[in-house]
Amino acid sequence: MQYFVTGATGFIGKRLVQRLLARRGATVHFLIRRESEAKVADLLDYWGTTRARAVPVYGDLTAKKLGVSADDLKKLKGKIDHCYHLAAIYDLSADAESQVAVNVDGTRNVVEFAKAIDAGHLHHVSSIAAAGLYEGVFREDMFDEAEGLDHPYFMTKHESEKIVRQESKVPWTVYRPAMVVGDSETGEMDKIDGPYYFFKLIQRLRQLLPPWMPTVGLEGGRINIVPVDFVVAALDHISHLKTDLARRCFHLVDPRGYRVGDVLDIFAKAAHAPKMSLFVNAALFGFIPKSVKKGMMALAPVRRVRNAVMKDLGLPPDILTFVNFPTRYDCRETLAALKGSGIACPKLPDYAWRLWDYWERHLDPALSIDHTLKGQVGGKVVLVTGGSSGIGLAAAIKFAQAGAVTVICARDEAKLATAVDEIRAAAGKDAPVHSYPVDIANEESCRQFVATLQAEHGGVDVLVNNAGRSIRRAIESSYDRFHDYERTMQLNYFGALRVTTGLLPGMVAKRRGHVVNISSISVLVNAPRFAAYVASKAALDAWTACAASEFQDQGITFTTVNMPLVRTPMTAPTKIYDSMPLLSTDEASDLIVQAVVDKPVRVATRLGVFVELLHAAAPRVTQVLMNTTFRMFPDSAAAKGDKGDKSAKASLSPEAVAMAEMMRGIHF
Repeated sequence: MQYFVTGATGFIGKRLVQRLLARRGATVHFLIRRESEAKVADLLDYWGTTRARAVPVYGDLTAKKLGVSADDLKKLKGKIDHCYHLAAIYDLSADAESQVAVNVDGTRNVVEFAKAIDAGHLHHVSSIAAAGLYEGVFREDMFDEAEGLDHPYFMTKHESEKIVRQESKVPWTVYRPAMVVGDSETGEMDKIDGPYYFFKLIQRLRQLLPPWMPTVGLEGGRINIVPVDFVVAALDHISHLKTDLARRCFHLVDPRGYRVGDVLDIFAKAAHAPKMSLFVNAALFGFIPKSVKKGMMALAPVRRVRNAVMKDLGLPPDILTFVNFPTRYDCRETLAALKGSGIACPKLPDYAWRLWDYWERHLDPALSIDHTLKGQVGGKVVLVTGGSSGIGLAAAIKFAQAGAVTVICARDEAKLATAVDEIRAAAGKDAPVHSYPVDIANEESCRQFVATLQAEHGGVDVLVNNAGRSIRRAIESSYDRFHDYERTMQLNYFGALRVTTGLLPGMVAKRRGHVVNISSISVLVNAPRFAAYVASKAALDAWTACAASEFQDQGITFTTVNMPLVRTPMTAPTKIYDSMPLLSTDEASDLIVQAVVDKPVRVATRLGVFVELLHAAAPRVTQVLMNTTFRMFPDSAAAKGDKGDKSAKASLSPEAVAMAEMMRGIHF
């Protein structure tokens, strides 16, 4: 049997050729551009064959008769039993001109070519997109009934099928695959398309929320998904049936079909992300007249916001067109043709995990980003305030090891010298490490420090505002201690702002820079006894959010790290923390590294996010719960003004001790 295939280098075509070659005595001739000749060796290796059975035919889909030479046309004439046309642009984001050139003009060239070589049968692989946005059930014997063909992809798939139907002099058969995803056995896929566009959103939900937390999803219209192995097997089987296939059409679809919300939930489960338990019908947004939508999209601010959201989620602009997809596809002809073959479309829930696993390992756009700290800070100037000990020192060591020009500052010059020695011991004696004694809470000291940084280092590329003061004392114990609030604001808020605003002009001039502000989990949970500290950090959080919006278009990014409790000398006086699951300084510095590498808006633990949501959903109940813990855990001896060695832990209630022990086993 002799075959000719266009699109043999594509995702579906490559697998179809492999299946055709598995037939006894089969020879496959495949169209390939002369510029792509280097791909032939890899293709032959993939197919496990030689040029004797897989014969490259050089040409161009966009040229008359595929641009195949007269000699090759003569060699092929009367010898091709089946001609398969798969070459097309399967991309919603491609421009209309390219789609017309390939999908429409290319199909006309294939029809002319098939006639020129006297092919026995033309098998045209179309798409369910040829039906457009048809309202209701679209049967296999329907074509002219298609509607809603405004989108270039729908229009070109419909027009290309029309060319086959009206102009082909060779007997033809049309196949309309649904949305093709990866292999149901291996998960292998070649690009991000269809449901894959939503994988990044699902991944973010998994990172932010525990898997048991219910979330809200869109119900949407119906979406039909098929794995590539089913499409290839069905296409191969049907095209070799002994029955008359001329002028027939087959829908290679999933007979079940799923709503968009169900698909998202299936993949959320496969990703171990939160389950979408409540669905909002996207049709509710359909009441907005098209003229109003078009008018809104004409406004530059609206377009900018829409584009920013879509870019952040990795979604093409046109994807929203398909959320309320109205069409279902009848496939009785296909089911009849496949009867007894053992070929059937597998159920999406059975193989979704394989698709997710392959995407996360091979296709996740984040994989193309240099996620090494060295790739982000190598050769760049990184400033860590409060870098002489604790979290700041641990982070500075990692920056220095990654090749950054590491700058640390603190008040104690002797501690700074010791810290520099420790950093160089870990990163190498020649590591570029610089230290400056400065009091961030002092305006003049800060001003001089910023001027020095500008003069000696040309400013900084990454700023980590880590220096801070924590006070754990109940408000009722602070009536006569107003200076507690003043001291925390002076360092945690005003100090961080002095450094940041001093360095921002230099970042703006270079149109690049990243600011990491170390906040606290207490800001999210509104922790009792930390009113002074939380207020200062909350002020910094609010300022950061405003600054991020103002500088978004100038290349400056901001990340807030809502740091959980860390075991440092600062927490040592509070003996109750001995029973709590605190982070080590090394673990805490990993959160800072994450902030510098990925540059998210916020880095927070699941516990922090969960309690923040609890405050929003049930504020009064949350206040009662927080008050209960407040009464169970007393002030430390230091907070009470007791300078002795009496341990606060000894005065804990049995309930408090039990809760502390229980928290050792909680992981968020």
